Amino acid sequence: MDLLHNTVQPYAWGSRTALPELMGTPPTGAPQAELWMGAHAAAPSRVRRRHGPEPLDRIIARDPLRELGAPVLRRFGARLPFLLKLLAADAPLSVQVHPDSAQAEAGYRRENALGVPVDAPHRTYRDPHHKPEMIVALTPFRGLCGFRAPSRCADLLDALGVPELRGHADALRAEPEETALARVFTAFLDPPAGLLAAVTGAVAAAADRPGRHHADLRAYAEIARAHPGDAGLLPALMLRHIELRPGEALYLGAGVPHAYLAGLGVEIMASSDNVLRCGLTSKHVDAVELAAVVAFEAPPPRVLVPREGAAGEQVYPAPVDDFRLSRLRPRPGEPPLLLPGGAPQILLCTEGGARAEGPDGAVPLRPGGSAYVPAAEGVRVTGDGTVFRATVGLPPAASEQAPARGTGNETGDRT
Repeated sequence: MDLLHNTVQPYAWGSRTALPELMGTPPTGAPQAELWMGAHAAAPSRVRRRHGPEPLDRIIARDPLRELGAPVLRRFGARLPFLLKLLAADAPLSVQVHPDSAQAEAGYRRENALGVPVDAPHRTYRDPHHKPEMIVALTPFRGLCGFRAPSRCADLLDALGVPELRGHADALRAEPEETALARVFTAFLDPPAGLLAAVTGAVAAAADRPGRHHADLRAYAEIARAHPGDAGLLPALMLRHIELRPGEALYLGAGVPHAYLAGLGVEIMASSDNVLRCGLTSKHVDAVELAAVVAFEAPPPRVLVPREGAAGEQVYPAPVDDFRLSRLRPRPGEPPLLLPGGAPQILLCTEGGARAEGPDGAVPLRPGGSAYVPAAEGVRVTGDGTVFRATVGLPPAASEQAPARGTGNETGDRT
């Protein structure tokens, strides 16, 4: 078992204070957006073994059977299939969507055959893997997730009072859901001259007026201020504005357009770089591939709350086996929480203090501290705090299906 030394990503949308406050470190004055924990090649965590600090991906490559375990090695190869993060957003991220496994594999092969360098700015598929993800709120957390029902989207467009939007609103009401969403979303990716300026002005004006869509329009006005002149505001108008309370989670599968707006959370995802951006970014937007990847449907988003599992875990189940995320709350005087081996684990403390003890020693954990546990070891957790456990999972058993609040926590549009 090893204490992890992790990299902070200074993306421009990151908070300057949230991570330092959690970790008890002085602010640097620069944005601190994400703390990465895992073996991603772009910023692998480092651990101290016999030969000093080493990247975790190199340690796994040296002895994948011991580090990952036979089942994980057979299923995913010699790589850690998940990446754990602390994410601190102080400004809107790009609107984005992720492919499923078949789309990722096909797209990766296709761009390789065309000779597109993996690091080219216009490359869409950088690896053959899907990228499902989950965010658990540590503070009130806001984001955009999935399409509004077409009729509700039409109502919001009408509320802006922009004449050029009337035809889109009519299409959303008249055509079948998939056709309507695809038609308007695709049109919004490449708007005619003048429409973006008109919509931006209308959003700013409407955000200052009370009304049915007031809270949503305030969020879109915030997006417009953070990304002036970016056409991504238009497809963002079609997405539901979601607010999570601390402890609540969202699972984001393939094809779901989304963007985080503000808040601090624990994020876990399959270890992949496959992101198709829809707007609010200076990076490449592949409108043709977006039309093939986006799921043009509007089911209500499921806001998840954890369910009690074995060994005192509170599980946030996801319908993938790349990762499994749970929350532990050890307490003084109570028996240790026993976590079995068999798969790699990362333990992240977000509150209070904890101690992780394995056969070869113990690691103290304070807020923002994390430890890596290889598959060959189990671990005992004690203390008085909150610890998130990331490991590799299987499709959740019926007893671990997380209850969902439906759309009761949505802002504005509640259906």
